[in-house]
Amino acid sequence: MPNNGFLSRFIWTSLAAILLALFFHSFLYHYFPDILHPDYFTDKDKQENAEPRVVQARGNLAEDEKSTIELFENSRDSVVFITTRQRVMDAWTRNIFSVPSGTGSGFIWDDNGHIITNLHVIKGASEATVRLADGRDYKASLVGASPAHDIAVLKIGIGFQRPVPVPLGTSHDLKVGQKVFAIGNPFGLDWTLTTGIVSALDRSLPSGDGRTIDNLIQTDAAINPGNSGGPLLDSAGRLIGINTAIYSPSGASAGIGFSVPVDTVNRVVPQIISRGKYIRPAMGITVDSKLNNRLTEHLKITGVIILSISPGSAADSAGLQGATITPEGNIIANDIIVALENKPIDSVDKLLARVDSYKVGDTIKITVLRKGEKIDVPVTLQPGE
Repeated sequence: MPNNGFLSRFIWTSLAAILLALFFHSFLYHYFPDILHPDYFTDKDKQENAEPRVVQARGNLAEDEKSTIELFENSRDSVVFITTRQRVMDAWTRNIFSVPSGTGSGFIWDDNGHIITNLHVIKGASEATVRLADGRDYKASLVGASPAHDIAVLKIGIGFQRPVPVPLGTSHDLKVGQKVFAIGNPFGLDWTLTTGIVSALDRSLPSGDGRTIDNLIQTDAAINPGNSGGPLLDSAGRLIGINTAIYSPSGASAGIGFSVPVDTVNRVVPQIISRGKYIRPAMGITVDSKLNNRLTEHLKITGVIILSISPGSAADSAGLQGATITPEGNIIANDIIVALENKPIDSVDKLLARVDSYKVGDTIKITVLRKGEKIDVPVTLQPGE
């Protein structure tokens, strides 16, 4: 049966709503008659013969604005937009498809068609396309890469007119506070310029192969996904780094970006171009980061314990000594590396990064702690892995 109580409440509620609406309408009509006019909100503010406002002359651009504009116009053509595709297999049909996998930035390195970018921009891709600033697209081939530095070298054809390479600068003389400029393609927004300063120097971050990239430039110039591989420029428009990473919980720019310094780039890239890979300099010693942390903490010392020496290696020729293993399995440290070229060494990552700043064939001074005495040992670096 119908609920008579519910029906009664519904009728009385509806009737009350209608009476309230009629009362409100009468109230407005009596006290505010104009507001019920259909043109109340348009007619009263109309003004006939309204004219556009007069534009205020701005005067000349500021000198720093002119410099920034000139820098961008001179540099943008040397920056490229990189898109990658990846081959995937359909689980049901077993057909192979090529699907978009990512975007990034890069820049022209030389007149032979070499393009520099980050390895993580093209890693896992089956093909890469380089777009120039004038809209031309070219298929790129991979020349080689260095996972330890997150650097990759691509190549496009040379049978056409290409933009000029980015002018090369240096990074060893950078100062905190100097202006920097980043050009790239954040979120696919091509040829975007952001500006900032050098916020800090000599930062360290883990690389793709688990080792540490040392001497990174920290900047507050906005660097977002898609900026990776693009150039970081100084106020003269010279290359001083490759934008490679951001520090942000959200994945967007938080004012903390990192760039691989150009001095590292200029050391690594020629080897990749000539050999297809980067050969790291080495001494021929065995070290272990986790074990070193435990041993140095136990011994209350700072440095890197040499666990073993490869026979016939550079370290062997220099007379360095590895640790002794007792029959009980205990490790007795002999040589503990405490400095390289008078710069303190406090971790395995720091040692590897410092050695990597030299070339195969360079002779470096290693300071070791041996039986409580500091000894300087010259070591000529050999090819590593």
